[in-house]
Amino acid sequence: MINTKVNIAGIEFKNPVMTASGTFGSGMEYAEFVDLNRLGAVVTKGVANVPWEGNPTPRVCETYGGMLNAIGLQNPGIDVFIQRDIPFLKQFDTRIIVNVCGRSAADYVEVVEKLSDQPVDMLEINVSCPNVKHGGIAFGQDPKCLFSITKEIKAKAKQPIIMKLSPNVTDITEMARAAEAAGSDALSLINTITGMKIDIHKRTFALANKTGGLSGPAIKPVAVRMVYQVANAVKIPIIGMGGIANAEDAIEFLLAGATGIAVGAMNFVNPYTTVEVADGIADYMKTYGLESLDEIIGTVK
Repeated sequence: MINTKVNIAGIEFKNPVMTASGTFGSGMEYAEFVDLNRLGAVVTKGVANVPWEGNPTPRVCETYGGMLNAIGLQNPGIDVFIQRDIPFLKQFDTRIIVNVCGRSAADYVEVVEKLSDQPVDMLEINVSCPNVKHGGIAFGQDPKCLFSITKEIKAKAKQPIIMKLSPNVTDITEMARAAEAAGSDALSLINTITGMKIDIHKRTFALANKTGGLSGPAIKPVAVRMVYQVANAVKIPIIGMGGIANAEDAIEFLLAGATGIAVGAMNFVNPYTTVEVADGIADYMKTYGLESLDEIIGTVK
């Protein structure tokens, strides 16, 4: 009998498969394709204290093995989210992780406080988006800033918090240790890698924002390396993501030390990816006679 359950910061998930923030909305667009009850968790798109318009268009383009996006965390704000999105997600037997974004520490805290009495399981704090000119990314690239904002949010949060780390740093382990020292309950990584594409026919940038976040299979080797490094640098659990396209990719992250995994860009290519990954992990366990994911997680040293 195989057991695909995992425990992250005291919260039990039926399996380690989640959605990466910003690629799945709050599940409404995907519910007709994907049985959300089959997922370990739905991680929502980033939500701020007030509505954000996001960046000007064009803000998405394809690249070899991936895509660039500069959406800029467009969202309707926390009040609409509480009224509309949480009741929708509560219909399903899946964990709810809310991704929180902001331009200042006060912005983050305001959202965290508004979610304190809501039926959500964890909060993922996005301090690592490369497409926002103010706030987030600065916190995510300076260990002192990351420590400070993590501590401030942890003091107010009623749910366990997951700090989402940026790969756009010199030493990912330094950032991970700072978040752990400040009280983060878990970490998620990686967010997108800053990139650029130029349209040679128009002789201009493909994105109005000039740069965007690179995601998709092209970044997976970088993501696996960083998850492995962080898993060996901290004691708190990790949710690994970055280019996961199938169960084989997901299992790589688990072997590297992730307890959970999140599917991102591939949701746009194949909306069934999350469920296929969950099934594939179970099949892998049966093939190798594994009863628990504890026999896989972090076993490659």
